[in-house]
Amino acid sequence: MATTIVAKMINDETAERIRRASGDVELRFAASEEEFEAALPDAEIVVGELQPAQFARAGQARWLAYLSAGINHLMTPAILQSDVIITCAKGFVGIHLAEHAFALLLGLTRDVALVTRNRSWTDNPLVARELIGSTMGIIGLGGAGRETAKRAHAFGMRVLAVDPTPAEVPDHVEACWGMDRFHDLLEVCDVIVICAPLTPDTEEMFNTEAFGHMKSDALLINVSRGRIVEEEALVRALQQGQIGGAGLDVLPVEPVPDDHPLWQMDNVVITPHSAGASAMRMVRWTDTFSENLNCYLAGEEVVLSRFDKGLGY
Repeated sequence: MATTIVAKMINDETAERIRRASGDVELRFAASEEEFEAALPDAEIVVGELQPAQFARAGQARWLAYLSAGINHLMTPAILQSDVIITCAKGFVGIHLAEHAFALLLGLTRDVALVTRNRSWTDNPLVARELIGSTMGIIGLGGAGRETAKRAHAFGMRVLAVDPTPAEVPDHVEACWGMDRFHDLLEVCDVIVICAPLTPDTEEMFNTEAFGHMKSDALLINVSRGRIVEEEALVRALQQGQIGGAGLDVLPVEPVPDDHPLWQMDNVVITPHSAGASAMRMVRWTDTFSENLNCYLAGEEVVLSRFDKGLGY
């Protein structure tokens, strides 16, 4: 009997690539939420953002393949305690997250955002900074962290990292410390880039205490999860000159209100949660899913981009 895949939020090209890459499968594409829900009872594999309330309808499901990287908000005790396999987009979104981190960083160091905002050829208090010879600290040496480290090395930066789990350290990363040295990292870095997942341990880890350990001219870049940074503490740190600036693609509350003080700061660059945008994203997702699918159909373990229920990412 063919394995039934029920999918939503994929286009015809992605569907065709999945069919070509796999063997004995029946792929049902749901064009609406109603069609998706109606097909869930027959699904062995579910592709797309299954909402928590829909999990009970997917009683035959053995694998949930989410399209996004951050799926914590979709996890419930019922899902986490089940035997169902969970995969997401983690691991291969690193390229465009890393590029976006550098877009934010260069927007700050080269005053691109300030000049654009002022629309003036001459009246700009430019304080351009070079990255060469400075130190970048990366929070989380996973896919995005590794890609960011590559680019930092190419800019002639020293690279340090912290990660809660032992990680293989690339040659261009000087050291990857445990989280017990988080404050040590903050104290020596000129740029901090957050590439970590949101977990109970990382939520609001950038708080008043953390900002107190950062250099007064250090720049904070966040392309990961907004709630890793305590918003009020960040605003105070910027207003009081505890840190030098921030490039933010994610914030705890989105969209950012028009009257938010961060919009008024010359040393802050904000983008609308767009670091994950890439024309290559679905191509990479499909390649990963297809490789996992072939393993699944062969009775082998699904390992690529697998969500760890114990770690929460």
